[in-house]
Amino acid sequence: MPDLTMIIMIVAMIAIFYFFMIRPESKKKKKLAEMRASLSVGDTITTIGGILGKVVSVDDEKITFETSEDRVRVQVAKWAISTVGKQTEEPK
Repeated sequence: MPDLTMIIMIVAMIAIFYFFMIRPESKKKKKLAEMRASLSVGDTITTIGGILGKVVSVDDEKITFETSEDRVRVQVAKWAISTVGKQTEEPK
């Protein structure tokens, strides 16, 4: 009987770890991948480095965006895009 209790506790700990750590992280990664895949010309973006700009070109692996009124163009990898839309406050 003590062996059965030990096995149940281990299974419960694994389930708790899955539901509170692994599952939310995989959902977050999936949502971020969908956001990056849906980027289109004209979207306002923020990179992981904090650079703001408007998308002018979308490729399979890279994004080109303008950063200012001077039409400075920057090219970054798709994985470097943090958010789409205007970012008004620091993320939590």
